[in-house]
Amino acid sequence: MIDSDAVMKRVFSRKAFIPFVTCGDPDIETTEKLVRAMAAAGADLIELGIPFSDPIAEGPVIQNADVRALSAGTTTDDIFDMAMRIRKDLDVPMLVMTYFNPVFVYGRERFLQRCEDAEICAVIVPDLPYEEKGDLQEYCTRHGVKLISMIAPTSEDRISMIASHAEGFLYVVSSLGVTGTRTQFSSNIESMIAAVRRSTDIPCAIGFGISNPEQARRMADIADGAIVGSAIVRMVAEHGRDSVPYVEEFVRSVRAELDR
Repeated sequence: MIDSDAVMKRVFSRKAFIPFVTCGDPDIETTEKLVRAMAAAGADLIELGIPFSDPIAEGPVIQNADVRALSAGTTTDDIFDMAMRIRKDLDVPMLVMTYFNPVFVYGRERFLQRCEDAEICAVIVPDLPYEEKGDLQEYCTRHGVKLISMIAPTSEDRISMIASHAEGFLYVVSSLGVTGTRTQFSSNIESMIAAVRRSTDIPCAIGFGISNPEQARRMADIADGAIVGSAIVRMVAEHGRDSVPYVEEFVRSVRAELDR
């Protein structure tokens, strides 16, 4: 069983950069190349998005990527098989982001067993309310996988409750709405982080809308890490199978900015 606590300690030993990729867009072979390139470029933790037909937290960029991945025939088994191949020679930390329906259909025990087999350290399930996570939490705990909690600007009166029970790290949603690049972020991010700090010392990573190295550094300065999804997925949409060097250079530039 993976020591997820040790993995998270390693991830957040510096300002963490957590890039996201939609698996299977444009195909699983390209996704594998992207993961390897992002690891080489300095990603601390790579978020593997499992495509779903109704991704309610996602904006059009990732929604369209999910459509392309599903149209290409990408399955959850394909993604776990890819993770297993990567794990043979790379120890880069990986987590999976998906919705509850794909986990339920695949089977919770089977899903978390495959996470354990591929040494996937955590899962994010955006449509699973905090109050209803108990059932999935049981399977995660059994397999040594962290179930990541999320807080948003609307969570004000619940932040301390969610934070006090969080594990791995806390995913801080930067602004209202769905994923996608932004120029403006919620004005109360700092107060959200302060509320978390009053309850726990768990690391916080900010996501939703971060699209360039400067924004990533600004968010990481406030918290412990930055998550970038749509900006990377947009590069893949634009360049397809030729996107690997573009994404690698982007990840490298964010890492350099965080290390300044």
